[in-house]
Amino acid sequence: MIWNTTTILTAAILALLLVLIVIRLVSNRRRRIRREANPRKITLKDIDLMSDGSEFELYLFHLFRELGYEEVYQTTGSRDFGADLVFRGLDGRRNVLQAKRYGQSNPVGLGAVQEIYASMRYYEADRALVLTSGRYTEGSRTLAAVNGVKLLDREDLEDIIHLFKSRRLDEAIAIIEEPAEFLESPWNPKVKKAN
Repeated sequence: MIWNTTTILTAAILALLLVLIVIRLVSNRRRRIRREANPRKITLKDIDLMSDGSEFELYLFHLFRELGYEEVYQTTGSRDFGADLVFRGLDGRRNVLQAKRYGQSNPVGLGAVQEIYASMRYYEADRALVLTSGRYTEGSRTLAAVNGVKLLDREDLEDIIHLFKSRRLDEAIAIIEEPAEFLESPWNPKVKKAN
């Protein structure tokens, strides 16, 4: 069989169209999965591809409900007073959680710890958590430890997702329920002598 230029060009165009259709179908499926925020389908890669923090907050809302937490509320967007989720822990205490969908190169800073700690009084909460898909600055870790704010980072999130999908809910909940690190304030005022 002799292949002429038109046949080769037509075959190449059809192959390219087929590849583009497959890419589009995969992309649309991923977008649909993220939009549904189904914890059984979402992966850490999907979280990294989310367009904004509200998708991550919705995902966490569904995840915490599926984990069996009671009284799980997603706060309203712009007037959330620093908390994205409010839920009742297994010990009956009210928790506030701030969700931060950050990349590894952009660590969560002091502001997240300050905001979630300040929101505790508004939501009448006993415990505060920050959960990120990234990591934390050293300053945010220190401030969280001094104030008893629980920090959950990318590795914790990955473990929670894995345990949830493996139906080891108690172990996933144990990561969330684990007490915050505590640190005495390292503040050491320097006393200046009067002249």
